[in-house]
Amino acid sequence: MFAASARSAVLSAGLGRRAASTIAQKYSSAVFSAALKKSPQVLNKVQTELNAIHSAVKSTPELDTFIHNPTLSSNDRAAGLPAIYAAAGKEVSDITKNLFVVLSENGRLVEAQGVIEGFNELVAKYKGELDVTITSAAPLPRDIQTRLETLLKQSQAAQQAKSLKI
Repeated sequence: MFAASARSAVLSAGLGRRAASTIAQKYSSAVFSAALKKSPQVLNKVQTELNAIHSAVKSTPELDTFIHNPTLSSNDRAAGLPAIYAAAGKEVSDITKNLFVVLSENGRLVEAQGVIEGFNELVAKYKGELDVTITSAAPLPRDIQTRLETLLKQSQAAQQAKSLKI
């Protein structure tokens, strides 16, 4: 099955990026709604599973090739799903399984990484988390780091956040 996926997995970098993001966002929203409808604990479990799968796909060339191979038949894609579930390291929930079954049936496994990233964004928004990345050409002196932390804590976004980690 993985040998078949290696036969012609070619990606066009950046091609259809906007459309892919829109498609991924729809799946992300659906899996987020399904998990949250069950309970916040299920939402956390699904997030843990999806992040484990995301990491495994990034670190396992065979899984990455399998997911990104557009030439696989629906039977081959379905046969490879247990390997994706196994990448999570433990038994995955029905919600996670259903997500990958639907992605596979619709020929959208290539969208899996974007779906997981979109799902994580929705979970962060639900939890009131806000990621802030500060990029500097040189390492920041400690006093500037302290001032930035103070300003971020006083910001309007931080006041609206449910939790704040710096």
